[in-house]
Amino acid sequence: MNIKVRLTILNFLEFAIWGAYLTCMSRYLITAGLGDYISYFYSVQGFVSLFMPALMGIVADRWIQAQKTLSLCQLIAGIAMCAAAFYGNSAGANANFATLFGLYTLSVAFYMPTIALTNSVAYAALEGAGLDTVKSFPPIRVWGTIGFIISMLCVDWSGLQDKPWQFAVSGVLSIIMAFYALTMPACKIDKSKKTASLVDALGLRAFTLFKQRKMAIFFIFSMLLGSALQITNGYANPFIASFGAEEAFANTFGVQHANTLISLSQMSETLCILLIPFFLKRFGIKTVMLMSMFAWVFRFGFFAIGDPGFPGVILLILSMIVYGIAFDFFNISGSLFVDQETDLNIRSSAQGLFMMMTNGLGASIGMLLAGQVVNYYTHGEVVNGNFYTLGDWTTCWWIFSCYALVVAVLFAILFRYKHNPK
Repeated sequence: MNIKVRLTILNFLEFAIWGAYLTCMSRYLITAGLGDYISYFYSVQGFVSLFMPALMGIVADRWIQAQKTLSLCQLIAGIAMCAAAFYGNSAGANANFATLFGLYTLSVAFYMPTIALTNSVAYAALEGAGLDTVKSFPPIRVWGTIGFIISMLCVDWSGLQDKPWQFAVSGVLSIIMAFYALTMPACKIDKSKKTASLVDALGLRAFTLFKQRKMAIFFIFSMLLGSALQITNGYANPFIASFGAEEAFANTFGVQHANTLISLSQMSETLCILLIPFFLKRFGIKTVMLMSMFAWVFRFGFFAIGDPGFPGVILLILSMIVYGIAFDFFNISGSLFVDQETDLNIRSSAQGLFMMMTNGLGASIGMLLAGQVVNYYTHGEVVNGNFYTLGDWTTCWWIFSCYALVVAVLFAILFRYKHNPK
């Protein structure tokens, strides 16, 4: 089979695993009696990402070939996630937090490193086939997002949005991925070569960049904006589903298929990636980052005033559309900026620092704080035999929107960067 096709399947599986539960896990946690702990489940992904990808990367560099390390991580992640599904099914509406959270944390601790490992395996395979990774990899990676979307839709239309079996879907896909990874071309290990230390892998050497005012402000605001990254992944689904408690909205498409509605966000993300080169070249990093920040303002603001009925659903759809700008113009453009503005000898460490500040510290701390806000303004309630999170969702979304607005205004004032269009 053509190596591009094989890698396409690899990327498809990698992100289908994540898509099975990331946007609807919160719905299940509510039915399991763990609605107050939603932020813990989402924030732990960021915390384990601070060290597990680096540790597994060193293992793959020094001792176990990358494709085998990938397989091992996926096998452990899959078994743990299946165990979480079976435990959740047996526990019903009275799941024990420590047990479910422990199994889930074990799974994501070994899943998160596989994102980087999958990239490493793909790069090695493409280079081994004599192909240009810059030209060949993006079309392959797009199928990862497609896999994420299809997995979301399958879980939605099979009725598993509020059930523990969504974990089983993810777990089974992980186990399939574990065996499939072993069919990938072998990645080389050069034990005589000095590989990156844990300090380098975590991006700690790049902390010297904080001596530069421009870079210090950039990384601080990256963390502040990173706080918004997981909020809608954790709370969009239960928010939309909460309208099911109202007779006027109970049978609307959005309430019945919240995951399908949310999948428009990932579709927008796929399309907005293509816009980044033009906007960066034309407007520069400051303007592009501000576009992302204001897109987060609208992302949350549209949730505050939208609903699944007509015409309110149009506002929810608009929120999904602006997500592509909010996410891509920040994550990808920020990564490109770091690559352009740092010296070659610390470039990899700088990328590690960027990921640590955004998807690590920023996303984790932001999710924990968002959880406090949501738990304060909402409460769990059973209506007509169904579990919902009801309360003042509007205030929650306005708080998040105002936060993004304050970050945007401060960034516009404090970050100084002169762009020279080429």
